[in-house]
Amino acid sequence: MYTSSLNRHAANAYKQVGVQSVVDGASPHTLIQLLFDALEASLNAAKGAMQRRDIEEKGRQIGKSVRILEEGLKAALDPVQGGQIAENLASLYDYSIAQLTLANVRNDLALLENVQSVLAPVMQGWREIASTPAAAGQ
Repeated sequence: MYTSSLNRHAANAYKQVGVQSVVDGASPHTLIQLLFDALEASLNAAKGAMQRRDIEEKGRQIGKSVRILEEGLKAALDPVQGGQIAENLASLYDYSIAQLTLANVRNDLALLENVQSVLAPVMQGWREIASTPAAAGQ
């Protein structure tokens, strides 16, 4: 029993070090890609929890998605350098946050799926940008 707990603790510590190492050495483009990857995973987890009627997990995952949008992606926008694109993304993120909040309160799968569909082109575009050699070197 003790060995299993110790192994689990060691594995979690190793995982955290690995994640921190990726973040520490990442370019700005890679950091945004990591946020989008986490957002996509969280939205999918929220959708699954909603389908299973797991209210606690749904709320946790939607909350995580909202934090990624607000504290990660929206906070990373530079309105001076980004201009209209940054303003449009901020509006999209605000819309997504509002829809996710409603999806959580109403337990509405369609609202959550709508957020996934409006964010999908941005996520895909970022994947394409992040995979270019110029982005990887920044």
